Amino acid sequence: MKLRDALPVRLAAFTLLTVALAGCRPHDFPQFPPNYREYAYVTNGDSGTVTVLDVVNLRVDREVAVGQHPVAIAAGIARNEVYVVNSGAPGAPGSLSVINAESNSVVATIALHRQPVSIDLDPAGDLAYVANSGSNTVSIVDLKARREIAVIGAGEEPVQARVSPDGKTLIVPNRAGNSVSVVDAAARPPANSVRAVFEGCTGAADAVVLPDSSKAFIACAGGHQVMAVALAHSQAHPDQPDRLEAMMDVGRAPRQLALKPDGGELFVSNSLSDNISEVVTGTDDVGGAYMIGDNPVCGLVSSNNTMLYVSNFHSQYVTVYSIDDGKRIPDSKGGSLHVGDGPSALAFSASGHLLFVVDTRSADVAVVRTASRSLFTILPTGRGPNAIAVKAFKLP
Repeated sequence: MKLRDALPVRLAAFTLLTVALAGCRPHDFPQFPPNYREYAYVTNGDSGTVTVLDVVNLRVDREVAVGQHPVAIAAGIARNEVYVVNSGAPGAPGSLSVINAESNSVVATIALHRQPVSIDLDPAGDLAYVANSGSNTVSIVDLKARREIAVIGAGEEPVQARVSPDGKTLIVPNRAGNSVSVVDAAARPPANSVRAVFEGCTGAADAVVLPDSSKAFIACAGGHQVMAVALAHSQAHPDQPDRLEAMMDVGRAPRQLALKPDGGELFVSNSLSDNISEVVTGTDDVGGAYMIGDNPVCGLVSSNNTMLYVSNFHSQYVTVYSIDDGKRIPDSKGGSLHVGDGPSALAFSASGHLLFVVDTRSADVAVVRTASRSLFTILPTGRGPNAIAVKAFKLP
């Protein structure tokens, strides 16, 4: 059965499940004005599509065809748009699909290089930075002009291009190069925009930057460490060069970093140790390791800095960790959320009252109520869902 034929059948089945789980709309859900729109966009790597979920009405809105093997997504800042990175066929160039969030249709496709795998936007939302893993480069894309305007050379197999909050610096983990490139985001090639390269981060993977842009942390997923780099041109280090500050020992295969919104701590998902490590960002101290679940791959901290949600890929559970208490919430109090199979990417709704869990192996999205830490419903996606972004806006 083809996807377009199977989807209505799956939608009918999931509608019955929604009714059974949800019943009447709870009183603690936000009340939205008539012109308010909010959608969650899920990339389906094996379908070449994006599933659009209507967050206001909690239903599948539609499925949008994009490029081959979409792997990353970002919600627009300056415009009501969503940007989808299509990795493409092996050895072939990928692309960036632009979705108009008001019509939920593709309005542009921008050519990229081989195997693009990630996207981040500058603080103004005018530029996108895309790591081209197969080309060892980073593309700078003018989102308004719909074209690539520059290409930056990176190390071997860059997997991310993280923009600092002040927009001055790019952090590029090079997985196969076991290194991290620090790039001056204000410079443009052919000028030398790479400020520094730090070696020794085995299997460099995820990166985060503190809210004041003073420091970056990079997960060295091929080993058991997190690298801390003090950044130049920040208010904290205005006259100092970029410098390696620490190599911190954590668990095995640290895959992803979840930073508290206030920047005070970050949490490391150690996928092969089945635990998380807590890092105090100001002192580079590892506070401890806590058993969390089977193959933790993604963490997300609530906007009030109190709760950490961790998806455990080799299970059907998301674990909830109380940051203030420094321990997992007991199962009897909603500390283990039963979702779909292979939970991976996570995202909150704009108000934070819902948590969306992408279930890669069961091809669906679990919708969790954060107030009660309970499953509200499950919505279907295409095949191989892998990333999610939420976009909220008001129509004129």
